Amino acid sequence: MEQALPDQTGRAAPAAALSSGQEAPRRSLRERFSGVEFVPDLGADIGSGKWFRGLGSMIALSAVALAFWPDFAPLEAAPAMRLDRDARDEFRSQMIMPLALGSDSGRRMGATPIVRSLAAAPERPQLDMLATLAQGDSFDRMLMRAGVASPDRARVLDLIADVMPPGEIEPGTQVDIVLGRRLAEGSPRPLESLAFRARFDLALEVGRLEGDGALSLTRKPIRVDETPLRIRGTVGASLYRSARAAGAPASAVQAYLKALGAQTELGDDLRAGDTFDMIVAHRRAATGERQAGQLLYAGLERGDKPAAQLMRWGRDGRFYEASGVGEQRSGLIAPVPGRMSSSFGMRRHPILGYRRMHSGVDFKASHGTPIVAVTDGQVLSAGRAGGCGNAVKLRHGGGIDTRYCHMSRIAVGRGQSVRRGQVIGYVGSTGLSTGAHLHYEMYRSGRAVNPTSVSFVTRAQLEGEELKRFRETLARLKEVEAGAALADLDKTPQETAAEEPLREIDKLDRRRAI
Repeated sequence: MEQALPDQTGRAAPAAALSSGQEAPRRSLRERFSGVEFVPDLGADIGSGKWFRGLGSMIALSAVALAFWPDFAPLEAAPAMRLDRDARDEFRSQMIMPLALGSDSGRRMGATPIVRSLAAAPERPQLDMLATLAQGDSFDRMLMRAGVASPDRARVLDLIADVMPPGEIEPGTQVDIVLGRRLAEGSPRPLESLAFRARFDLALEVGRLEGDGALSLTRKPIRVDETPLRIRGTVGASLYRSARAAGAPASAVQAYLKALGAQTELGDDLRAGDTFDMIVAHRRAATGERQAGQLLYAGLERGDKPAAQLMRWGRDGRFYEASGVGEQRSGLIAPVPGRMSSSFGMRRHPILGYRRMHSGVDFKASHGTPIVAVTDGQVLSAGRAGGCGNAVKLRHGGGIDTRYCHMSRIAVGRGQSVRRGQVIGYVGSTGLSTGAHLHYEMYRSGRAVNPTSVSFVTRAQLEGEELKRFRETLARLKEVEAGAALADLDKTPQETAAEEPLREIDKLDRRRAI
């Protein structure tokens, strides 16, 4: 083994080379790992031993890096300004944060530590509200939802029942309700007053007596004038539009057209220069409300001469002419609204393919269209009838029978009596049919006849005292001036004295609808 010799200064000099025993292990390790690549390209030779060795090196280095990572918390930047507690509370009250977290919405100031919760919040001495009776609801349930206590509700219903059944109160009636101060914490509010319009001519008010505080009922009759409303005008291009423009209700115009078309032949021959004249039942209350009823009179003037004068009369509400003759209608009566698509006679059957007798007429109508009886009669049969499909056969006076075929649904039964215009079924395509339509047949003494050749006339003649009363009523009805019922009722001295001027401050006191 070589040793270091001292130099001129007396210090030992470093050895010039390692001994052969130390150099050999280092050389062998260098030669052994000289061909090993610890960080190969993982994009090449995927799946080889070299690639897995590189993957292991990457995982080891990543594990070492994660082991010595100081922290995963996010870095916090220094605030732009220093905030104390008061400033932070001020910012919090003005910020908009997620409502799901129960934070402030920005619409009002947020609660700060200065805010203290009250032990009990003060209540209003009275609650004024406006409740509406909904369709299918009961008066009792409406009061319960408004917060009226059970004893008060029972007392109110008993008081109203003395005047009218609570079930007869019309849906949509609005009720003014005033609830007073609670007598004890947690107890329901007592009912102070309740007022509503029970009928068109009657208002009811429930209030407490000053003595014992019991609830009592006050009736307030409302003066009503029943002068009918008369509307006149020129037919023009459209009678419906002209009548509506003149102020006639839509239901009255429809009833006018139906009455005119059912009683006379003028319904299909209206002229632009004709003058329509209709009188409608009408009521006007002293409080300003108005209510239109059914059509009472339907008239038509042509050339300053009455062409039709019809008035509703009797319990059944039929229209009679001025002479006392009731409903009448002649000519072909269509059982469905629609044009005739096939006439009576020989023709080639669209399904069977050969010529045969078409013993009726066809009316084109969409599926489900109502089918009505052409005149009064009795149901002879109602059901399946071979190629006729679902059919109804009616027997009328004078040996006349009618049959209605290819129905999708039947609305009457055998032996049932039907009136003219009553729905007996609905258009379909049952039996030997290529599409939805109505096949209408007519028989006289058992033989098929052309329905267009038969004229129906139904009459009801008034006689004696009834005819006299009818004419007197018609004369009084025609004395009504056109538009006279539209004027406001003159107030009586009592009604004028009962009115109080409404102050501007009172306009702020409005009922709260619930």
